[in-house]
Amino acid sequence: MKSSKGAKKMPNSAHQSEVNVPIRAIWNFVSDIGNWAPLVPGYISHRVLSEKESTWSFKSDMGILKKKIELKVDITSWQEPNKVTFNLTGLNEKFTGHGYFLASQGKDNKNMMTGSLDIKAEGMMAKVANSLLNTSLPELTAELTEAVAAKVEQEYKQHAGV
Repeated sequence: MKSSKGAKKMPNSAHQSEVNVPIRAIWNFVSDIGNWAPLVPGYISHRVLSEKESTWSFKSDMGILKKKIELKVDITSWQEPNKVTFNLTGLNEKFTGHGYFLASQGKDNKNMMTGSLDIKAEGMMAKVANSLLNTSLPELTAELTEAVAAKVEQEYKQHAGV
């Protein structure tokens, strides 16, 4: 294992959103990767390769860095009924990362959904890219988590006939 001396911390962010649906409804949504891939900010397309693997394409807009990003998402764990964890691997850019969605009991019959992303750029542009990620990742994480929460509520209401 490499020494952490001088190592930079991986850019990371977590965002929590209140969701007015049962934890089971959150799980039903996030346990299908095809449901939340289109909610990634800048979404272009995705392809499900298997229950645990997919590829995503989206437009990145991190200040001076605007480009199409293609990545592979590998589900590492389904912890029914409340957590899905995944790894991220850049296909056209050098970066790696991981994240999760977690549903937890909230107050007043409302539940909480937490989205978390850790992404680290590698290669020649890593210093610049990681600096941009440090500033843009909180917004990206918040947008994705809020979009998933809103879609979960919308689908729950449609299916429940509310």
